[in-house]
This record gives sequence, C-alpha cells and structure tokens, in this order.
Amino acid sequence: MARTTLKLLLPLALTGALALVACGNDVPPGAVAKVGDTEITQEQFDKWLAIATQGQAQGGQATEFDAPDFEKCVAAKKKAPAPSGQAKQSDAALKKQCKTEYETIKSQVMQFLIQAEWVTQEAEKRNVEVKPAQLRKTLEDQKKQAFPTDKAYKTYLKTSGMTEEDILFRVKLNELQTKLTQDVTEDAKKVSDADVEEYYEKNQKRFAQPERRDLLIVLTKTEAKAQAAKQALDSGQPWKQVVKQYSIDETTKAQGGKLAAVAKGQQDKALEDAVFAASKGDVEGPVKTQFGWYVFEVEKITPASQQSLEQARDTIKNLLRSQRQQKALDAFIQDFREEYKDETNCSDDYRVAECKNAPEKDTDTGASQSNQPNQPNQPQAPSTQTPKPEK
Repeated sequence: MARTTLKLLLPLALTGALALVACGNDVPPGAVAKVGDTEITQEQFDKWLAIATQGQAQGGQATEFDAPDFEKCVAAKKKAPAPSGQAKQSDAALKKQCKTEYETIKSQVMQFLIQAEWVTQEAEKRNVEVKPAQLRKTLEDQKKQAFPTDKAYKTYLKTSGMTEEDILFRVKLNELQTKLTQDVTEDAKKVSDADVEEYYEKNQKRFAQPERRDLLIVLTKTEAKAQAAKQALDSGQPWKQVVKQYSIDETTKAQGGKLAAVAKGQQDKALEDAVFAASKGDVEGPVKTQFGWYVFEVEKITPASQQSLEQARDTIKNLLRSQRQQKALDAFIQDFREEYKDETNCSDDYRVAECKNAPEKDTDTGASQSNQPNQPNQPQAPSTQTPKPEK
C-alpha cells in the first residue's frame, strides 16, 4: 500500500491583479486572511491570482477579472468567437460566467495560500526545514526533466507569470510536506516480530495457495460437436488444430486451448467438478455447462501450499507498517486541519472552507473536498514540476 503524503489543495495552474479591500473578522486592512499572527496580504493574493489566471490561459491572453462589474471580462468574451452552432450569449450571461470563473479561481488561490501557511507554521513548530542547497538541487533536477534548454525555462517563466522565487516557494512547500509526512509517520514504522506473528496466526488463509490446474479446453455449442472434437483428440490430432476447428471460446482459442491456474470456485460447477476429479493427461468430456459443451485435458497440477511465517514475514511487516503509517497520517491530518482552521480568519470577501469563519454552504470548486479531513488523499498538492512549453 503506497503511503499518502500530506498535500496542499491547489492544482496550481497558478493576471490582472485586483485590489479589493479586505476587512472584518480581525483581519487588518491590506490583508485577505490571518493565520495565527501571520497575515496573508492582498499583495500576495493578487500576485497568485494573476499567476493562476495566466496558467488557465495556457499561453494565450489571460482573462482580466475586473470584479465586481466584470466589464473588461465581458468585453473580452464578446470578442471571442462563439462555439459552432451556438448563439451569442447576453451580457448578463457573460457577466455571470465571468463571476463564476473568478470565484472559482479566487477560492483556489485562497486555499493554496492558507494551506501553504499552515504547512509553513507546522514545519516551524516541528523544526522541519529544507536546506537552501537541497531546495536548489531539487529545482535544478526538475528543470532538467521539464526543459530541454535554459532558454525554454526562461520562456516558461515569462509566459506563466511566475518568477524563479515563486517556483522555489512551491518546491519548498512540496519538500516540507514530504518531510512532515516522514516526521508524522516515523514512529508508525516500528513493527515487532510479535506483531508479525500475531497477524500471521490470525490470517493464515491469506497466505495459502489452493490447488491449481492448467487445462487444455475446447468449448462447443452442441454435444455432437464436442464428441467430434474429442474423437479428433483421441485419434492423435494436436490440440491447437482441434481447438482452431471446433472451439467457440475466442480467448482460449487464441492460446491454443490453454486455460492456466484454474482453482476451485472460478469455473462453472459442472466443469469444475469434472476437472478436479480428472487425472493428469486424460482427455475428458463432453461436460455440459451453461456456456456449452466442454472437452478438456488436465495438463498440469500444482498442489495446494501454505506460505510459512518466515516466507511471509517481510510481506506482513511492510503491510503493517503501511497501515500504521496511514492511520497516523489520517489522524494527523484531521487534527492539523481542525487546529489551523481554528486559527484562520478571512476577510468577508475571501472566505473559503479553510477559514474559521467559512461560509455555511460553500459550493466553490474543491472547497467541499478540502473540508473532509478524513480523506488523506485530499487536499492535493500543487504540481511543483514545471511543465514543458508547447511546441
């Protein structure tokens, strides 16, 4: 089982900055939120909103979300060609579309900035850090994977609206999340021999292999066809030839009639009973089933076996370690969210699910997911690997 790491929400595709005034809920002017004693400023929000908007534009002209009137956004949408077969939308409809798009991006940016601050503060509390040299090395490794030349990287910076400092910030967040996960789950790695032995005793059936039989089969629609196929086999004709001529089972037909590793409980009962009563090397049948008539030969018998404790030890140890690490991480994420949400206040126009004063019913994209601390796969981290530019 792969261990889930603590992740941030925003799938950051993270122009036109908006200078809306923040107010209320103990958030000072010039800020959009406050986590403990740390402010998330309007300037930070505007910058990452611009990056997010530019990212959604995918290298084209970014939408300018001039809230609350959205006049420039509506004008830009009016200039864009309407999809084939669709009538042009009214100004009111376009304004509604602009508002919806803006609210979605605004919510994502707020979630990203708030959760980034949560991770930063938790890392400081636990003395978890990323050395500048490691941070630079990680960035350089990602640049080599994503860009063929330094020129391509610089072009990406220009078109994305991000500086290298912004990218380093995202790389640092990702590294901190990885280190926090390691710190949180460190004690859960400990699995004793007694733990392994207890699990084995309670779950021995999981380490048992039933008897399996490799078959050669022919399936026909009628008993007469099955009898003809059996007679051909009894006279010495090769299985591949007989299967090709008579079988209606396309899957095994393509394999020359082979059906490998058949265990009890996998086949039609009539066929199963005949197969496990048969001797190796004898051509048997016809056997009537719900699918038709079978003629078969048991080609190989693999006896039932039981994996010993020593043989299963590493598998059990890894399984228990993974389960305990996931349990520890789940518990941490729930406490982490509750603790930091209680310390997070947002100005009225910027409230999201991460805020102590969150809206009673938040329908923004991603907000409902991020408000489910028991789901360790959420929230997800922004990608810190810079994508290759389009050719």
